[in-house]
Amino acid sequence: MLQIPCPWCGPRDQSEFSYAGEAHIERPADPSQLSDAEWADYLFMRRNTRGRFREQWHHAHGCQQFFNAVRDTVTNRIEATYRPGESTPGGQS
Repeated sequence: MLQIPCPWCGPRDQSEFSYAGEAHIERPADPSQLSDAEWADYLFMRRNTRGRFREQWHHAHGCQQFFNAVRDTVTNRIEATYRPGESTPGGQS
């Protein structure tokens, strides 16, 4: 079973968490100015990265906090976790 280190609670079993998608998605400044295609792209299109990837997780059965993680999608190894608003450990991915 995968152990995920919550930035608030420490390492916990994967079953306590919910995956919340790609991290650091920038919301459009004025969504009403987007075409339908641009809005659909913002809502639905995400990277399918092979390797180091920044994700959001929710500690649903713990502290209820959302946080970011850097996970290698090939090995499934979580390299780092960090709180929202903090810089990505090790730089951009």
